[in-house]
Amino acid sequence: MSAVFSSRQQLDQICLILSRYIRLPVSTDTIPGAFLEAVLAHVRGALRLNTYDYVDIHRPQERVGWSIKSTLAATPVTWKRAKLPNQAQLIAASEQSDEGLQALGDAIISFCNAHAHASLARYGLDEIGYARLIVHRTGDVTYFERKLCDRANPDIFSPRDFEWQWSSPKKTVRKEQLPALHGRHRETGKKWWAWHGRGENQLHFNGDSTWWPARDDPHAISFRFPAEDEKISFERLTEVLEAL
Repeated sequence: MSAVFSSRQQLDQICLILSRYIRLPVSTDTIPGAFLEAVLAHVRGALRLNTYDYVDIHRPQERVGWSIKSTLAATPVTWKRAKLPNQAQLIAASEQSDEGLQALGDAIISFCNAHAHASLARYGLDEIGYARLIVHRTGDVTYFERKLCDRANPDIFSPRDFEWQWSSPKKTVRKEQLPALHGRHRETGKKWWAWHGRGENQLHFNGDSTWWPARDDPHAISFRFPAEDEKISFERLTEVLEAL
């Protein structure tokens, strides 16, 4: 089995730590990505990188790394800020022809793949996985792992799978929102990408939801957020800390 995947025992340990964390009185309705990084690094004996590389943690002994994301279900995943080479020229060309539009989209996909390629090379990895935590509005929490790429097949995405279109400008009470470039998955017609290249260059990955696991996925585990009366009180937390 791929080194990306945790064993059932390791998944249970991840679940236990996370479910205890959200019982703390200082926890909110989300689980921070940095905390998830720390938990997975602890359980898998991996190293946290604290960089802007694609992988957030890696385990040198097994030559494996993970990109880690944790959000509410309705919050799009931010791939990263995608500042492209020749960005102004690509945007201008995208406004002139369908070929230019596709070229801009292809450059975004190449950027994503290159981001992963760089981590494969920099950390001597054989494969990269995706560790994802989703907090659903029902109060359910899902954690799953997925293999993304390896040294033999380093690309996560194929440019041929997407078609692109600029969105219409939106006006809000405070300001006019600049158009975003949307990338749709050709096979399903679903929006997978939103690139805000006329603003702060955030690249949102809406296609993340198509990776969510089935109920019986062996590489996923679920638990529920506690009710308010199930959380540990500040008084009890203080007692525990004073006893240490």
